[in-house]
Amino acid sequence: MKVTVCELANDAEGLEAAWRALVAHVRAERSDLVLLPEMPFHPWLAHSRNPREEDWLEAVRTHDRWMDRLEELSPALVAGTRPVVSGGARLNAAYVREPGGEPMLAHTKYYLPDEPGFWEDSWYDRGDGDFSVLGTSRGNIGFLICTELWFNRHARDYAARDIQLLLCPRATPRPSADKWVAGGRTAAVVSGAFCLSSNLGGTTARGGDYAGTGWVIEPEEGGVLGLTSEDQPFLTVDIDLEIADRAKGTYPRYVAAQP
Repeated sequence: MKVTVCELANDAEGLEAAWRALVAHVRAERSDLVLLPEMPFHPWLAHSRNPREEDWLEAVRTHDRWMDRLEELSPALVAGTRPVVSGGARLNAAYVREPGGEPMLAHTKYYLPDEPGFWEDSWYDRGDGDFSVLGTSRGNIGFLICTELWFNRHARDYAARDIQLLLCPRATPRPSADKWVAGGRTAAVVSGAFCLSSNLGGTTARGGDYAGTGWVIEPEEGGVLGLTSEDQPFLTVDIDLEIADRAKGTYPRYVAAQP
């Protein structure tokens, strides 16, 4: 199965050019699954400490419009995150779009940082804490959205539920790429799943400076199968999900968790 990760610009002009290039790459590679970064289709809301309802709603509308464009990546399954309003709550929600279908919400971000450039706890409401595995046409998928990657017990819990693909959409800054790759390697080993991550990349007029460095990491030893970069913002890797299935019966996955 061919999986594609990427880094995308977070400004309108740069995003449009990057999107066209991504579509061409996915078609040329005949990708089966494409992971997009965390809420990529609107300027990063949490850059400002002061949330504004009108900005949130505009971000929701912008992502609504881009959901229609996910068809351009068909026949790949597409996953990512987007802002939604649910029951009066503002949420950062992961979604999966099967080829030819509508995006289905799969998880809401639970762990929210609150610091310069990433005032997420100020902007969003905490998700419901459900870290379920989603069965799809491309395998069993779980999400750890950005900061959630550092709460490792969820990766361990996913291993017990036959996860094959652990998706980590991010919006992380420079110069922290090495730290995040280390977290992705650990999550892959602990979950026994291929860990995929896509990130925002480059600088923006609002002062954002994102690290890029998407990855594909294998589950047995945490080996990095490839990284994106500014020069190569798209990465496609051919993986075998049976490797994730076999990994569940080997160290350290088989070791029983203590009550």
